[in-house]
Amino acid sequence: MIALLDALLAQTPAADVSGSAQINLVQALVLGIVQGLTEFLPISSSAHLKVVPIALGWGDPGVAYTAVIQLGSIIAVLWYFWKDLTNITVGAVEALVQRNYKSHEFQMAVGLVLGTIPIVFFGLLIKALVPDFDNSPLRSLASIAIASIVMSLLLAIAEKIGKRNRNYEKLTILDGILMGLAQAIALIPGCSRSGSTLTAGLFMGLERPAAARFSFLLGIPAITLAGLVELKGNLGQGIGDAGVAALIVGTISSFLFSYLSIAWLMKFLQTQKTWIFVLYRLAFGVAILTALAGGAVKNA
Repeated sequence: MIALLDALLAQTPAADVSGSAQINLVQALVLGIVQGLTEFLPISSSAHLKVVPIALGWGDPGVAYTAVIQLGSIIAVLWYFWKDLTNITVGAVEALVQRNYKSHEFQMAVGLVLGTIPIVFFGLLIKALVPDFDNSPLRSLASIAIASIVMSLLLAIAEKIGKRNRNYEKLTILDGILMGLAQAIALIPGCSRSGSTLTAGLFMGLERPAAARFSFLLGIPAITLAGLVELKGNLGQGIGDAGVAALIVGTISSFLFSYLSIAWLMKFLQTQKTWIFVLYRLAFGVAILTALAGGAVKNA
């Protein structure tokens, strides 16, 4: 989700764009798989897209490339939730015509719109206050590790104390606003957009599938904005054939594995708790800090 902030901060410099052209097709395939598997699972795609290539010795692929292949993820979530989106849109229009503002579809539509505002607002605020955020300590591996550990603990608390007494049909505009505020936390790499919103949903008493479902719908505008802004920047500056091929391969693999991860998570949360993600995020953060302490990687 940090890609949205990168998109809001400015168009990616030419050096970063050309950097994506150096990615070969195997690397593009792997990065697409990483993007697809981690975008919607509550484990942070931005963290994994930085850590995995560094661990494999490839270096940071750059924010431009990672933002563009997110388009594969947005196509996947649109495909999977197309019926939901259609019902919300049609229902909201009918509610407006009939002035039935208590309609569930109207509440959902307004909640999604208002819930998208915080991440855009805080992204612009960071642009104004921290113009060199790209190179700030918040984007270091140590920060990613700490964010992962903190968010794992918050998810554990939410899992433990959340009442889970409200289903998808009981979502309100206020839920959209509160989960939108939680989504803005994902501007910090390692926090995870889906993780922060799922955690917030559990704290608010939502059932796990309801929290995940709304989290996915809420992510559509933010992920789309990030991908489209960066795509426009890349096309405007021009990229070579190798860059085009890498983007295509990465986007396709991102789409396939995003769809699979969405389908799996929705089914998983119907019967299972979130402890597997709590433990994974905790282990992920500790592993990074251990590697940094041992000098295996640099705190880039």
